[in-house]
Amino acid sequence: MPFIQINNCNFYYEIHGAGAETIVLAHGLLWSGDMFHKQLEHLKDRYRIVTYDHRGQGRSEVTVGGYDMDSQYEDAVALIEQLGQGSVHFGGLSMGGFIGMRIAARRPDLLRSLILMETSAQPEPNTFKYGILNTLVKLFGVSAVTGPVMKIMFGEKFLQDPARREERAIWRANLERNPKTIVRAVTGVLQRKGVEEEIQRIQCPTLILVGTQDKATTPEKAAFIHGRIPGSILRHIEGAGHTACVEEPEAYNREIDAFLASV
Repeated sequence: MPFIQINNCNFYYEIHGAGAETIVLAHGLLWSGDMFHKQLEHLKDRYRIVTYDHRGQGRSEVTVGGYDMDSQYEDAVALIEQLGQGSVHFGGLSMGGFIGMRIAARRPDLLRSLILMETSAQPEPNTFKYGILNTLVKLFGVSAVTGPVMKIMFGEKFLQDPARREERAIWRANLERNPKTIVRAVTGVLQRKGVEEEIQRIQCPTLILVGTQDKATTPEKAAFIHGRIPGSILRHIEGAGHTACVEEPEAYNREIDAFLASV
């Protein structure tokens, strides 16, 4: 398994494909780079794809600190620089998007383009509700909150489709594999500062994707970003929730294809 030492943390990463251009994909909270497996299969014949697990998540090391978004931004910058991929396309979902916006605003030299998926530029509005869930995880483990978290992470279309029962079971199991230490990453997300002013400096081509059933970072959050990043493109993924890359991969991949072809 490939690991890289960055900022006193051992990070798990994968590189697939051998295209001339590189796409770095940064996952959402509670998941890992595996959440992009349907995008990886679709894109790897044309691009070099880098996925990695944030500190304390997936297969990366659980550290004592470093979970605030500015530290996570520094982790991603160091990863891009140490892997020597040059200027990359950066795709970030939810938490990955928090990181992507910071890179685009602060280190424009590293990005060819930015793909923001189900994310927000504003502070977390649901700190009380999510804080209670986080306390339950700290006390009893993730299995104690799997039901409500699934309803946050996925849209009703995906959750109610009888044909996708086995797929739901896989993602539920992935959630429950998170150790209690996941509360550190959750706290970093809940306490994040907004980047409302910073994102107005973003100049690289930017695609914003949001599911119409996203309850965690609503379409209104995506519209807010769109209104502040000059020249950005906003696309809605019909019937998808907060994990649209899993729920509606064909629609997702079509939008990403069209965007990358225009860059």
